[in-house]
Amino acid sequence: MADSAGARGVLAALCDPGTFRALPLPPPPDRPDPLGWPEYADARARAAARTGESESVVTGTAAVEGTTAVVLAFEFGYLGGSLGQETGDRIEAAHGYARAHRLPVVPVVATGGSRMQEGMIALTQLQRVARQSALTRAAGLPQIAVVRDPTTGGGWATLGAGADLTLAVPGAQIGFAGSRVRPPDADPAAYTAQAQLRAGAVDAVVAPEELRGALGRGLRLLTRPCTSPAPVPHALGRTDLPATGWEAVLRARAPERPRAAAYLAAYFEERVELRGDRAGGCDDGMLCGFGEHEGRTVAYAAQCGTATTPAGYRTATRLLRLAGRLGVPVLTLVDTPGAASGAAAERAGVGPAVAELFLALAESPAPVTTLVIGEGGSGGALALAAPGRTWVAPDAYFSVIAPELAAAILKRPADRAPQTADQLGIRPQDLVDLGVVRGIAEPPPA
Repeated sequence: MADSAGARGVLAALCDPGTFRALPLPPPPDRPDPLGWPEYADARARAAARTGESESVVTGTAAVEGTTAVVLAFEFGYLGGSLGQETGDRIEAAHGYARAHRLPVVPVVATGGSRMQEGMIALTQLQRVARQSALTRAAGLPQIAVVRDPTTGGGWATLGAGADLTLAVPGAQIGFAGSRVRPPDADPAAYTAQAQLRAGAVDAVVAPEELRGALGRGLRLLTRPCTSPAPVPHALGRTDLPATGWEAVLRARAPERPRAAAYLAAYFEERVELRGDRAGGCDDGMLCGFGEHEGRTVAYAAQCGTATTPAGYRTATRLLRLAGRLGVPVLTLVDTPGAASGAAAERAGVGPAVAELFLALAESPAPVTTLVIGEGGSGGALALAAPGRTWVAPDAYFSVIAPELAAAILKRPADRAPQTADQLGIRPQDLVDLGVVRGIAEPPPA
């Protein structure tokens, strides 16, 4: 069932009062009925009379919690919010306006897909929409989508799933296949906002009364580029240095040691989460998003002390590349015993996922700052560490391999793992001496 509010009602709910201004409409198409579809003109006339709109999308500028954006609001009551040639014309013109005036774009989507009455002309509008989205991305402007009920077909695959940040309404029907074209035995629960959140295809499911705040926060944080690196966080745990390598390991593994959640809460005044790898997976052990630190935006990717899965690495890569496009500095927090190494991780492509993260860090146009806050286990940790801009907390370590595994490779008995740890040079002070890190994080000021 579609949302009860039409495009104008949704705009009134999302936008600051009195700020919406409609954009000029492009000229009508030369062939508004390219297939000569029977009664198409009558259907459009009835839709216009019922909704008060002349097409399935309303475009304009508006402020959301004080940030001005170009808004594309779909009217589901107009032929199911379907995309036709005139819809494409309006979306293209709106993106062009956004680029000319350096404004973010907010698609508010409720659509059943492409308009059958225009045949392939309608379907090719998806290519036009994708092209405009690509140009807006290249201009360094964010796109934040709000997906309503229903959002299916090409509208989901371009405007919704293709946005930089995607917010969904609870209970919304979301999926590439619409309700009338799915297999008869398909599980309807798979085509919901909650299912798409679990699959890493949307970033948050937000109650309608909280949407304006969530959208405004996202717009505010994603529209503040900065060229200076993120400051190094203060160390939140122990401040004395370990005497031995094995002591460093035990400190990093201690359950009472501060984890990523504590560091993020202390560092940021507010945050918006970037969730999922857009390839069917989420890793709750990798926290990504954008936050406000001392009045400016910093992106973050933080490991939570668990073995990082392919989905976690892909989500971090997504975060880094988005931050690079937007010109936002990045903070990464390293804390993992290593990459997930089971058969499931191999089948999910852990090697390529780690490789892509290494590449994203190496080529990032945005400055990256790293703090090792716990375990720094081998390449699975190094993939998130900024070359030349990494610091370490006093209760953390960084190692080429876990001491127990190093002992096993050297064919030493298990009880020699502590001695092996001492030989690996993994204490914070060792890492400084080796030039692997730039320094040891300081505690908060008294």
